[in-house]
Amino acid sequence: MNHELNRYREFLKDNIRQQVDFSQTDQRRQVLPPPVETPFPPDARRVRLKSIRELGDIGALDLKSAIARRESCRDYLDEPITLDELSFLLWATQGVRLKLDAGHALRTVPSAGCRHAFETRLCVLNVEGLEWGIYRYLPLEHELLFEQAPENLEMNLVRGTLGQRFTGEAAVVFAWTAIPYRMEWRYGLAAHKVIALDAGHVCQNLYLACEAIGAGTCAIAAYDQTGMDRLLGVDGEEEFTIYLAPVGRKG
Repeated sequence: MNHELNRYREFLKDNIRQQVDFSQTDQRRQVLPPPVETPFPPDARRVRLKSIRELGDIGALDLKSAIARRESCRDYLDEPITLDELSFLLWATQGVRLKLDAGHALRTVPSAGCRHAFETRLCVLNVEGLEWGIYRYLPLEHELLFEQAPENLEMNLVRGTLGQRFTGEAAVVFAWTAIPYRMEWRYGLAAHKVIALDAGHVCQNLYLACEAIGAGTCAIAAYDQTGMDRLLGVDGEEEFTIYLAPVGRKG
């Protein structure tokens, strides 16, 4: 067997768990957990989103139909999605059901140890009622935090996803960043495989939620790491891009 392939295959196994002294993790040392969401200035520009109760019938497609229709979509119409539809997609992928304490919250997706290591950033290109630019989802408040409006956002998205042009043609691109310490706090060296697993949980919910509003998405794991981190404004070490998914009306 190719030794290089075998070395990377080890990431998929759970042998690391046998090597970790869990009594030495920060959780066991009684270090306070990192916060559920990254803090932000109280005077930051924010956009209120409707709660799932206020959204009424949006997304009211039966689960069997959503699963049966689910497919990757790379062809989008030049039509916007609404802010209410975006609110539904955010609730479906990272919505908070119950805050347990400063470091833990139950969400609409599972996560190892209730650690939820992701932040959701949105590259907004064509959403009714929302200015073009990059936003961060605040799951506790169910709000959007405006972060920046970089020039040539569409072109930079295409470049950052290695020439995948449909990313610049979407209504919005979901960009999940990982904060590894949220998971490392509990699992130490065993944290990283489950972060990758959790990303799959989040994106599958997006696929099904998109079907429920007549939109499509396509998961993207091939991207320029440095370029996407720079575009999203994260440091690439303590927080970095891990997964992307453009969303738009199906063409």
